[in-house]
Amino acid sequence: MHSPCLKEVTQVCSHGCCSNPLFYLPDFTTITTTTTTTITSKPTSTSSACRKNFTTTTATSFFPNTHFTDHESLPSFKESLISFTETYPNYSDTARVDRIRGQEYYHLSLSNRICLDYIGIGLFSHLQLQTVQQPSIVSPSSPSSSDQFSDFPFFSTIYKSVNLKSQLLHGGEGSKFESSIRKRIMEFLNVSDEDYFMLITANKSSAFKIVSEAYPFQTSRKLLTVYDYKSEAVDAMVTTSEKRGARIMSAEFKWPRLRIHTARLRKLVERKRKKKKMRGLFVFPLQSRTTGASYSYQWMIKAQENGWHVLLDACALGPKDMDSFGLSLIRPDFLICSFYKVFGENPTGFGCLFVKKSVVPIMDASTCVGIATLIPAKNSSFQADDEHSSGTDLELEQDQEKAVQSCEPSNQIVIHGEKNKIPEIEYRGLDHVDSLGLIQISTRTRCLINWLINALMKLEHPNTETKTPLVQIYGPRIRFDRGPALAFNVYDWKGEKVEPALIQKLSDRNNISLSQGFLQQIWFADKYNEEKERLISSSGGKKSKGLQHIAVVTAAITFLASFEDVYRLWAFVARFLDADYVEKERWRYTALNQKTIEV
Repeated sequence: MHSPCLKEVTQVCSHGCCSNPLFYLPDFTTITTTTTTTITSKPTSTSSACRKNFTTTTATSFFPNTHFTDHESLPSFKESLISFTETYPNYSDTARVDRIRGQEYYHLSLSNRICLDYIGIGLFSHLQLQTVQQPSIVSPSSPSSSDQFSDFPFFSTIYKSVNLKSQLLHGGEGSKFESSIRKRIMEFLNVSDEDYFMLITANKSSAFKIVSEAYPFQTSRKLLTVYDYKSEAVDAMVTTSEKRGARIMSAEFKWPRLRIHTARLRKLVERKRKKKKMRGLFVFPLQSRTTGASYSYQWMIKAQENGWHVLLDACALGPKDMDSFGLSLIRPDFLICSFYKVFGENPTGFGCLFVKKSVVPIMDASTCVGIATLIPAKNSSFQADDEHSSGTDLELEQDQEKAVQSCEPSNQIVIHGEKNKIPEIEYRGLDHVDSLGLIQISTRTRCLINWLINALMKLEHPNTETKTPLVQIYGPRIRFDRGPALAFNVYDWKGEKVEPALIQKLSDRNNISLSQGFLQQIWFADKYNEEKERLISSSGGKKSKGLQHIAVVTAAITFLASFEDVYRLWAFVARFLDADYVEKERWRYTALNQKTIEV
């Protein structure tokens, strides 16, 4: 018997392919439920053939049997684009993304900046921000407006310390302004307010910490996390939970593709004895925001069947992945995501914590710091309407006055409506994502990330008998169902790793924004012992509880990314084929009157 989720996702297909990887089970073949129903995870033959064909086409169509040993020998952008579009004809179906980028996010072209340093979803567009300020002068050909108002925020955030349980049960919906934001986000994520409470938090880390402060670890003592990378948010949860008596456990990931070590995780998840009490909290991301590895949603089903509460970390999911998640089937007890303001310009925003209403009675009545209230601009029409909406709004106004007195910037929101009518906030960033839909977005990011991986693997140091690759990729390589995130390191011709911090600094000076990260919880089979020792000794790895933290460079492909973005990243990384590239950069910046370059 097939899961309803599998039936649902098969209806979201493009040219016979499953458009979303979240329902594919890469780690084990079947799971037997408590009702002896077997959930089969193998995709249909058509979908399986499509996935296989995609992988084969990617690996063989781009400059086959060719490796590049000199950055000057790379094919031109035009030549590469032609090859790319011929190999991925479906990519042309996403041309509307380019139009949206050119019209609503034209600052990306004006600044010549490639933003590959964070994953997330923006509420508003850049054009919206400019329209709020001076609608008469907004134009993609008018860079002065972008320069003048690039840091102008849409709203302010006030933080408060409250009793979480009381806030959920008796806190109400807040002002009309905040209620509007809550409603739009819940619609966007397909989350029902009949089943879940929604809290706005300072950020993602605050949301995780709030859960750890209120979860009943005295009776459900275990915390089990599934992360192949070091996360500040998860670390904050682990620290708080441990102080409250929780027993901390973590999944492990097999080297070198960083797949979940299935046997070990299954052993941690399954009950040893048949007890009815809840075992603890299972914290699970459907996708790694560092390596792009995708994990089966059925791990959550298995956890629920074995007495775990489930927290779904949706922060790394694509903009429309929740459409095919099947929330009604899984129904996690907690769900965390985050939103920022404007892509490529203002990544600040807030976190969202969803708590299933049936779970609230078992939560501890703890006082939590990090719960937030959003307020509109002072003197805006929406604020004027909010002043009469509830008794708590006077307090919000007073808080806003204090914020103004402390030199915080003035704020504004995007609204439309007539006088004496309730104005509406226009969330153009979310509207664009909704209009594009799951198929266009997943098609675009899938083509771009797989082309980039294939291109990076074709870079090889010259004059080496062993054919030393320039780049080592961690996690999945060319795969139909991988996520749009990439973790890698660059090695010189001697086999020594170029420090990620240096790569990030040099990429920034080439107008490419990358990030750094740390891989963790890695399990090495015996045959990889030599590679394990090499990584520890020569790549800056650090031992932690018997496992390693490996520093890596990370890149994230959002739905607004273009082929030019990934091509420019490839061309930048290829510069390290020149053995003297780093030294040349050092001298170049010295010549430009920069006294030092930090390495």
